[in-house]
Amino acid sequence: MATDWVEQAGRLRQWTQNGMRAPHKPLLFLYALGRFQEDPDAALAYSAVEGDLKRLLVEYGPRHKTSPGYPFHHLVSDGVWEVHTSQGPGSPGNGVTQLRTSNAVGRLSPDLQRALRRDASLLGRIARVLLDLHFPPSLHGELCEAVGLELELAETATVSARRRSRDRQLRDLVLTAYEYQCAFCGYDGRIGTVPVGLEAAHVRWWALAGPDTVDNALCLCSLHHKLFDKGVLGVTPTHRVMVSQSFVGRSESARTHVLDLTARPLLGPQPGNPRIAAEHRRWHEEQVFHGKARESAEG
Repeated sequence: MATDWVEQAGRLRQWTQNGMRAPHKPLLFLYALGRFQEDPDAALAYSAVEGDLKRLLVEYGPRHKTSPGYPFHHLVSDGVWEVHTSQGPGSPGNGVTQLRTSNAVGRLSPDLQRALRRDASLLGRIARVLLDLHFPPSLHGELCEAVGLELELAETATVSARRRSRDRQLRDLVLTAYEYQCAFCGYDGRIGTVPVGLEAAHVRWWALAGPDTVDNALCLCSLHHKLFDKGVLGVTPTHRVMVSQSFVGRSESARTHVLDLTARPLLGPQPGNPRIAAEHRRWHEEQVFHGKARESAEG
């Protein structure tokens, strides 16, 4: 039976515990697809791509550090990747020193390469499944740029029982609960009666089992939604805005739109609607928010 590569991409083996994020393999897989799209015959020497993988893990991975050697070695077990060294086939392990000194080289598995050459649409379908399952939509475009992927705008087919359908009513419910204003800055722009630049932001990402419920969402403007998903902004247990100490911005705009939000109370939701559930807020702080939170000038 022919391998369903899209299905296989949706079933990457990942270490999971208490909702912790583990996007290491998906990031390497996306990176490898981008490099294959650029040059189908190129192999990826670990020593040459280590820096790229490290940057991807820092920017799009959880805040606890992970070696780029981990996905380079462990993705082999999923049947989509292979590693060779100067000694022959097989990975020497996940240690960076082992990978460097053995001249480890990785590439997509031969069967997957042949399938990608036969079906021009397969690469995009695999990439979209990886993006949908492991990252929020606000990060898809820039993540594709980061790994060098150029994807057609196409619907991802339902490929697995793990896939869920989003609740299309959530945006209206969340915007109504927060009275059509950004919970962080109060932005409330409209064209006529239609709100523009306001979005329903999941606190615990939908891609990682976050429910489509008002207590797992915020109404945020496009800018603050992006910064929330990148871990620049968060929410304290007392429902105030957290700003990461790792964020640096010297312009007046950066101060106004980000730094001045430090410790500001959330705007909303209106009475009768639930606030962010503690478990979802805690997940975001532990799995997305970067570093320590800034203290307010008053504090």
